[in-house]
Amino acid sequence: MTDPTHPFLSAEDAALSADFIRDGYIIRQVEDTNAIDRIRDFVAGQAAAHLGIGAGDDLSAFLNGIHKSVEVSTLNDLRLAVFNAMRTEDWFKPAYYTLARNAINGIVGNELAMQRSVNLSIQLPDDDSSLLPMHADVLNGDSCFEVVLWVPMVDCEKTKSMYLLSPERTNAIFKDFANYDGRTSEDIFKEIEHDVEWLEVPYGSYLLFSQNLLHGNVVNREPDTRWSMNCRFKSLLSPYADKKFGEFFEPITMRAATRVGLDFKEPKLGQD
Repeated sequence: MTDPTHPFLSAEDAALSADFIRDGYIIRQVEDTNAIDRIRDFVAGQAAAHLGIGAGDDLSAFLNGIHKSVEVSTLNDLRLAVFNAMRTEDWFKPAYYTLARNAINGIVGNELAMQRSVNLSIQLPDDDSSLLPMHADVLNGDSCFEVVLWVPMVDCEKTKSMYLLSPERTNAIFKDFANYDGRTSEDIFKEIEHDVEWLEVPYGSYLLFSQNLLHGNVVNREPDTRWSMNCRFKSLLSPYADKKFGEFFEPITMRAATRVGLDFKEPKLGQD
C-alpha cells in the first residue's frame, strides 16, 4: 500500500525517508543476520591470527577485550592486517551491502555507487590516538548526496560510539560558518557538546547517516574496545565531488537502461 502523501513511494519507504530527513540518520536491525555474523567471524579470525592467539567461542568478549592483547603502538598494524584481509574477499562488500540493502534503496535509490573499500576502526579504551574530531565529510571533498553505513562489531554506546549533531543545529552553524573562522574543531565541539546526540548502536544493528551532519568521536572512556566499519553509498548518477566515480566509488547496481545509455554513441552526420 502506498502513502497518499507520497503516491510513488511505499508506506515503508515514505516513513523511512521522513525519519531520515527529520533526524539525519536511522538506526535499524541489520537485514541479513547471517551476513553480519559472517563478517564478525572473519574479522575476529583475522585479528586472532595476526596476534597469534585464539578467539575463543565468545567473539563479543574477544573483540571487546582486544585491548588486553594489543598495545596502542601496534594497534594500527592490527587494523591494517584485518582491513587488508577484508579487501581480498570478494564476498565481503556484497555482504556488507546486504546489511542495509532495503534501507539504502529506500533512502538513496536502487541504482548505486559504493565506496571501493569498507573502512575499519578500532578504538581502545582511553586511547587518544584513534580520534576523529568533529567534522562533516561534505566539507572535505565528499558529495552532499552521500550516506554512510556505519556498522559495529560490538555493542556501542556513550563514548564507545559516535555522536551526531542534528540537521537543525548543523545547518545553523553552517549558516554562520564565517564566524567560526580561525577556530578549531575542538573549539566548536566545546560550544555544541551539550547538543550532540550519542548514538546507541548494538551489535546486529546499523547506523545509516548523512555525512552532511557534523559528527565525530571522543576518547573511549568505556571499559571495552570499539570495533566498527563504515562505507559510503550514493546514487550512481547524482553529482560527485572530489571523490570521483571510478576512483573512490564504483557502481554496484547499475541498471540495464543506464548501461545502454552510457554506451550510446550518437551517429555523426555526413558533411555537405
